[in-house]
Amino acid sequence: MGRRLVPLTLDNLSDLPKRCRSCVFWELDSVSGDAAVKAGRPELEKEAWISAVLLEWGSCGRVVYVDEAAVGFVLYAPPAYVPRSLAFPTSPVSPDAVQLMMSWVNPGFQGQGLGRVLVQTVAKDVLRRGFKAIEAFGDARWQEPACLLPADHLTAVGFKTVRPHFSYPRLRLELRNTLSWKEDVEQALDRLLGAVQKEPVLRPL
Repeated sequence: MGRRLVPLTLDNLSDLPKRCRSCVFWELDSVSGDAAVKAGRPELEKEAWISAVLLEWGSCGRVVYVDEAAVGFVLYAPPAYVPRSLAFPTSPVSPDAVQLMMSWVNPGFQGQGLGRVLVQTVAKDVLRRGFKAIEAFGDARWQEPACLLPADHLTAVGFKTVRPHFSYPRLRLELRNTLSWKEDVEQALDRLLGAVQKEPVLRPL
């Protein structure tokens, strides 16, 4: 069974769930976002945003594949590329941090640690680029999949609240903590997916 984790590009953007590849919640401010939706061009705006970030900053996402099927992804960027973040009562994101915008795992693969692996992958990448932390706006009242991650999910994968709020706390993961992680990201991914999806081997009697 093939398992891989690759950078998000315009070539594999179509592998993301439709609602995610046409969502510009984070990529545009509220006025521009509403205009894009009304004009029927949110997917084009998403492509334009990813293209600009790739050219100016570099990779801004990762996609997890199992047998060529995308089963999860994560999207992140410096706060300067995430205009919607300024609308939150707990903004701004710290200048030494990259913002974790969105993370998604296929329901059939949830509860097996993939969310943590995706965060570890982001941490490994942005630490290499000289950032000190990852920050995210959590949804303290999360009830269903949306553009914000559940605050309790973020704390479960290592984030700590740096600015409390009854609805939208801002959380932070210090990257110096990643130096103590014992498992390499690729090995952890292989172990997790292998443990979850490995089929029993039939042996002759």
